[in-house]
Amino acid sequence: MSVNGRRTADTVLIAQLAAGRTQDEAARQAGVSPKTVERRLREPAFRAQVEAARREAVTRAVSVVAEGATAAAATLRLLLQAEAESVRLGAARSLMEYAIKGTELTDVLARLDALEARAREPAAAGRTNGHEHAYPTR
Repeated sequence: MSVNGRRTADTVLIAQLAAGRTQDEAARQAGVSPKTVERRLREPAFRAQVEAARREAVTRAVSVVAEGATAAAATLRLLLQAEAESVRLGAARSLMEYAIKGTELTDVLARLDALEARAREPAAAGRTNGHEHAYPTR
């Protein structure tokens, strides 16, 4: 197979595997043997490309969901004005639950950011990471 042929096959393999296809399905789509897929997956760089493609696909999907979340929240707010008390109660409960979960998640992420920033500070400041003792060495 030529270099360009391999690149094309790899591109198809990466896309197929990242999309969750079986090795046999990905091989068929890329026009290579299942043994070639097995061999490529033993290569760390190739596996990293598949994982990167999978993460990108998930990121795109989350973006689509996030766009819908705004509309869903607006719908819940409208349902607070519904005639049926059970509908208003359900909307109110949902809004409260999601507001609390969102606030908790935001707080945890802020704390994580602060911890990561502290971890990046130079060790020369005399702090330890809590797992080692600041005793002088011989």
